[in-house]
Amino acid sequence: MLNLDDRQPPPKPFALFELGFRPFFLLAGLFAVIAMGLWFLVYRGYWPGIGALSREGMSWHGHEMIYGYALAVVAGFLLTAVRNWTGVDTARGWRLASIALCWALGRIAFLAPGEAGLWLAALGDGLFLVLLTAALLRPIARVRQWKQLGILSKLVLLLFADALYYAGVFGYLSDGVQWGLFSGLYLILALIFVMARRVIPFFIERGVDEEIELTNWLWLDIASLALFLAWAVVDVFFPGQHDLLGMLSLALVALHGTRLVQWHAIGIWRKPLLWSLYLGYAWLVLGFALTALSAWGGLSAFLALHAFAVGGIGLTTLGMMSRVALGHTGRNVFEPPALLGPLFALLSLAALARVFAPILMPGAYRFWIVVAQWLWMSAFAGFVFHYLPVLIRPRIDGRPG
Repeated sequence: MLNLDDRQPPPKPFALFELGFRPFFLLAGLFAVIAMGLWFLVYRGYWPGIGALSREGMSWHGHEMIYGYALAVVAGFLLTAVRNWTGVDTARGWRLASIALCWALGRIAFLAPGEAGLWLAALGDGLFLVLLTAALLRPIARVRQWKQLGILSKLVLLLFADALYYAGVFGYLSDGVQWGLFSGLYLILALIFVMARRVIPFFIERGVDEEIELTNWLWLDIASLALFLAWAVVDVFFPGQHDLLGMLSLALVALHGTRLVQWHAIGIWRKPLLWSLYLGYAWLVLGFALTALSAWGGLSAFLALHAFAVGGIGLTTLGMMSRVALGHTGRNVFEPPALLGPLFALLSLAALARVFAPILMPGAYRFWIVVAQWLWMSAFAGFVFHYLPVLIRPRIDGRPG
């Protein structure tokens, strides 16, 4: 692997566009607060909203959490990880700023009045995904790490899934909005499963105080991926197949539950950067269990959806951003800021309020949604407050990146 640091110029005082995680983690944190705040105002009837938010409030909320927040985290993580895997620089400087600008265009244009705003949002989203994929493909192709193409293929599929969503919004495809939202969500989950398999055992083995070697079985990797693909196709495109969906859901609970057992170490509960990732994965397993209950027991499918989104994606991405930002700015990941534990706890409470509280107290359903919204915003506001200087300033060890 090439030594990047030997051929890089000295770090700049303003380092926001020096490596992919910096702008995209900051944008993700800010947007998590802003988008949820706007949705809270519209949901409670305090504000009619503007642009697509006023016309398509529920689908706007879903779209922006998937293609706005989650994809920003994915972009920041992959632009940083591919640089490490290949030893070749990914986008930086004006190229990185251009990718971030396209992402921002998609978010802002959504709020513009009239259909022109939606076309501009679609253009921004499309350009963002194309430029991001190209920025990742270049270093992968240069060193011929073709095994990474599986990850890039999911970005291409996200481009098509987003196109389905816009085709539905514009009236060209009757099921386009639903297909685009659920396909996008499940592609994000697929990316998380792939990346979690690579990094969570690695982090746990090196992060706990005791000596430990975790077990991973190849057959489990293959089976969980194949069954997840079948599960996603059934849920998105064959919504009436309740028995098949239920059986696939239980099979995925068993497979990913086995992985949770394999990855467990008592020492993770003393390390917020570890238990946040572990709990995030556990919420994904719970999402499959709730999907089985919705298929067979009449439970609202929105509960499973938010187990995946708030607990699974939310905790996993917040934990990953917190760790990556520390490690790639020269800070000690084994001595993280004390604030992180409470932030992860707030997000965990948000998931509990959104998923379980409505089951126990269905008469207060709307109240618990608002509670979850405020807990979510509080967690990400705390992240932005602490990590803003970390993300815009150079590495503390003087190295580039």
